[in-house]
Formats: sequence, C-alpha cells, structure tokens
Amino acid sequence: MKINFTKRSISKLACTGMQGRVFVRDTECRGLGIEVRSTGGKTYYLSYRDARGAQRLHKLANAADVSPQQARVLCERARAAIAMGTDPAEQRAQLRTAVTVVEFFNDSYLPYIKSYKRSWDTDVSVFRNHILPVIGTDYMDAVTAERVALVMSRANLRLSAATVNRLLVLLRYMFNLAIRWHTAGVVANPTMTQKLKRLSNYRERFLSAEETKQLIAAVNQSPNAQLRFIIPFLLMTGARKREVLDAQWRDVDVARSFWRIPKTKSGRERHVPLSAAAITLLQRIPRTKKSEWVFVNPKTNKPYVSIFYSWNTARTAAGLADVRLHDLRHSFASFLVNAGCSLYEVQKILGHASVNMTQRYSHLSQHSLLRAAEHAGNVVLPA
Repeated sequence: MKINFTKRSISKLACTGMQGRVFVRDTECRGLGIEVRSTGGKTYYLSYRDARGAQRLHKLANAADVSPQQARVLCERARAAIAMGTDPAEQRAQLRTAVTVVEFFNDSYLPYIKSYKRSWDTDVSVFRNHILPVIGTDYMDAVTAERVALVMSRANLRLSAATVNRLLVLLRYMFNLAIRWHTAGVVANPTMTQKLKRLSNYRERFLSAEETKQLIAAVNQSPNAQLRFIIPFLLMTGARKREVLDAQWRDVDVARSFWRIPKTKSGRERHVPLSAAAITLLQRIPRTKKSEWVFVNPKTNKPYVSIFYSWNTARTAAGLADVRLHDLRHSFASFLVNAGCSLYEVQKILGHASVNMTQRYSHLSQHSLLRAAEHAGNVVLPA
C-alpha cells in the first residue's frame, strides 16, 4: 500500500492484532516506508537493494521523533550514501559487533601476544594502569586522535619518557592488529599523530664493591630464602630478571661452565659463561626432585612470578632504595669493563644484538685505556 506521508495520514495508520505489523510506502520519496505495529509503534525505514541485489531495510527513525518531511530528508541522505558505495545496513551491523578497547585487549590482543612475547605481563600492567582508566570503555572504532592524546598527556605527567614510549608502542600495536584483523569499524590508527620521545640519557646506576657487599648482606637476611641465590646470580651473570627466574637445571652445564638461555629477549638462544663462584652458588641451592626450575617458589613449586617485595625490603635495608633489579645487569657489565674486558666481549656476554646497546658502558673503560696509554708513553719515553 502506498500513501502520501503527512502527519495526518501517518496518525490514521493502524494495524490490527491479527496482522501483527504492516508496511506502507510513501508516494513522494522512493524507498521510504513506515512499519506500523499492532502495539501502536511506527518506524520509518528505507527499502533498498544491496550490491548483491538482496532486498534490505534500513531503520531511519521512530515516527514519534521526526516528521514525514524529516523522514524524507533522512531517506534521501541514506540513498545518496548507498549510491556512493556505503551500505547503511552493514554499517549498523558493524556497530553491533564493535568491541571496546578493554574487550579487544582481553579477547584478541592478549591471547595473541602470550603466544610469543615473554614480557606480556608488562603489557598487562601498562594497559591496566594507564590505558584502561582513560579509554578502556571506548569502542575501538570510536577512539580518536584526541582520545589518544588524552591518554598520553596524563601519562606524561606521571611516567618516565621510556614508560611513555612503551605505552604508545603498545597502543599503536593494538590498533595495527585491529586493522590487520579487520576488527569492526577500525580502518585507521588514531595513535599515528603521536611521536615517540627521544631518550637522550640512559639511566646509569652501577654498584660499587662496597655497595655490592651491603646488598649481599641484606639479601642473606631476607625471609625469602631463594633471594640469597637469585640476587648474587644476577650479579654474576648479568642476565635479565626473567631469564634468571625461569632458569632450568637442564640448561646448566657445570662441566663446560655455561648456562644456556633457550629464548632470550631477542628471540635467540644464548650461552652465558659461568664463573667458578657462580657454579659454587648453584651447587648450594637446595634441589627438589619434583621441580625442574633452578629458583623454585616453595609455595607453588614453580618459578616466581615476581620477587619485588622481598627485593624491595632487602635493597631498602641495604640503603640502596634507588637500585633496580636491572641495575644488577648494568653493574655486571661495569665489573667486566673495569676488569679490562672489551666492549665486544661485554656485548656477547650480555647478549646485546647491537653494539650500540653496549656502547653506554664505554666511558667506564677510560681507566683501562689510560693505563694502556701510560704504558705506551713509558715505552717511548722511559722515566
């Protein structure tokens, strides 16, 4: 049935309970129709065919909210969009399947990175503390550059430049994956207007011999009995925290004095030389037949997820509250350089993929270089 849509004609339309609903078309606007339900509700629709020729209905508005003339305007706009290649029904379907930022992180991003990234728990921490409170409930397709700027501006007030960069890299990667996986409505990356901060100065904190003694004394008093093995082992190998906590006995070769790290930060296997002192330390660790791990959490019989609280107590007791666990790796490197090892040797032991990372320790070798220069000078001009 077709009629000329006016306020009067629309108000007279009715549907009996037997019919359930009827659909009436407008004589003045092609494709415009109104659904009249037995409950009394009335809704304007655009009737059209999609790119495959299938008949589709696109809801325009409730009749109680717009006039017939306004409904015609909405209909014309929708038809124009269809002519330009945009299917309003598909758009609405996308909106129904759109996911929020937190849903995407938990359901898509996190399961994916857990399959290959050892430090995925760092991403969880960054997300929960700095992204979730600001845009966690936003829909992925609705996150704008302005919303990202809000996340970054808040982070800049509280975080170091390195952590701000880590946050931006995480957010940027999330949206790149969303685009790659054709996540509903996500067609552009809103983080691209943000730039990574230039990190001009690396934080350098090296333990002196005296500080090392203080720290060892403090960890030996820790209620966590494993800390007295973990901290010295970090200092004697220069390994990363997670590498040490995940160490397994099967990878320790005492006979050949090395420890194999099967999967490092760079994704490659690495062999760490073990000094006599390191081997002695390992031999002192109580072993249980039930566990394959070197440093076992007695409560779980598995590796520690974190040792922060026992570590924090020990470093504070030693008067070294500013020392981070990662600084033990720096300290190991400084021990090597000051003992006369070349930067190439330090690079290989630490497992740096590039000598650029090792270059930060170059200033520590000045004493060794000075001794060499003095030796050459004495040869040329004997005292």
